[in-house]
Amino acid sequence: MLDPISEMLTRIRNAQAAGKKEVFIPASKIKLAIAQILEAKKFVSGIQEVMLGERPFLKVVLRYITHSRTNKKGAISEIFRVSRESQRIYVKSTQIPVVKNGFGISVISTSRGVMSGDEALKQGLGGEIMCKVW
Repeated sequence: MLDPISEMLTRIRNAQAAGKKEVFIPASKIKLAIAQILEAKKFVSGIQEVMLGERPFLKVVLRYITHSRTNKKGAISEIFRVSRESQRIYVKSTQIPVVKNGFGISVISTSRGVMSGDEALKQGLGGEIMCKVW
């Protein structure tokens, strides 16, 4: 496990592709902050901190959009890591990218904590672009 945030995003992506209702992710403060942003922007239905054995985990309840009784589609079409361990990507507040013409979000780690790209833009903060979701 070299990059825990990439692992979190991959677990969410794979669980959504498999049609799972929920996914368990080893907990940390930054993962909890990212999950809270995904919940606030309606990409996941809920998050909860649980203990499995002696280790804390985040239980992320995935959200699906139902088109008919048999056809459901995940609320997350794509989720990927932008800034990696080997290549950090930083932006100024004026360079924060608009994801899919406003239908997606970027998650940015700023000096005032982890927040979505539109919140960082409103507060005039730049930082490290962690991931993009749409």
